[in-house]
Amino acid sequence: MAIQKVGVVGCGLMGSGIAQVSAAAGSQVVVCELATEVLEKGFARIEGSLRKLVSKEKLTATQCEETLARFSKTQKLEDLADCDLVIEAITENLEAKKSLFASLGGICKPEAIFASNTSSFPIEEMATASGRPERFVGLHFFNPVPLMKLVEVIRHEGVSSEVIEEARAFGKAVGKVAILAPDTPGFVVNRLLVPLLLEAVRMVERGDATVEDVDTGMTLGCGHPMGPITLLDYVGLDTTLFIVEGWHARYPDNPLFEPPAVLRSMVKDGKLGRKSGQGFYRWDGDKRA
Repeated sequence: MAIQKVGVVGCGLMGSGIAQVSAAAGSQVVVCELATEVLEKGFARIEGSLRKLVSKEKLTATQCEETLARFSKTQKLEDLADCDLVIEAITENLEAKKSLFASLGGICKPEAIFASNTSSFPIEEMATASGRPERFVGLHFFNPVPLMKLVEVIRHEGVSSEVIEEARAFGKAVGKVAILAPDTPGFVVNRLLVPLLLEAVRMVERGDATVEDVDTGMTLGCGHPMGPITLLDYVGLDTTLFIVEGWHARYPDNPLFEPPAVLRSMVKDGKLGRKSGQGFYRWDGDKRA
């Protein structure tokens, strides 16, 4: 089935980015967001991003207007009924996602493919809730979506091989390199990245190295564009803690998923990183102070 019409549920940073690359690839895109303010802010973000590409001569003014014309916005799930692919990009709350897919299962056409952009939750649980596990896949994009070249296509036991191939083809169509990942905690990228971030925190917690030395070691020694502690601040200490607490609850015997005490303490004190202006570093907007 050729994917010609894409529905995106959620118009935050990830949802708006997924919507943008889908429309830029030629698909008709319906964006569903219940919160009016989030919906309007998301569309302003999309338009601003496209017009910035025009100013950098990476997109013509005509291409920009054609892309914008492919969008429609709604606050009703029913408007996604005839979409070929519906991608969920709402808040990382498993019960909310399962409830959403249960509703979509009764609304969307039977041949539609469902996908979740989750970075941490089991795909199979959402697939079961949707009532169509054979047509359910994970599509994990990375932030910022218009710039990051990777998408993880996550397979679970019940998904059909046809849907996996269609998801991979869609990833390629929107300009991404699609890698296949198993339905395990963190898939491929976060399964490697999150334990790295936690071990960096543990090294600081134990006094093995300073924050600055950990970051300098990984940027200059391993060629990482950003040190793990800086990245942790940038992503959000609360976001990382939320992910690993979920993993630790499911797999309590895995020491890699044990949240460091200092991480819990900092989140409790409101030191969330870049978003709060204070984490392991002080922040002035998006820059370390």
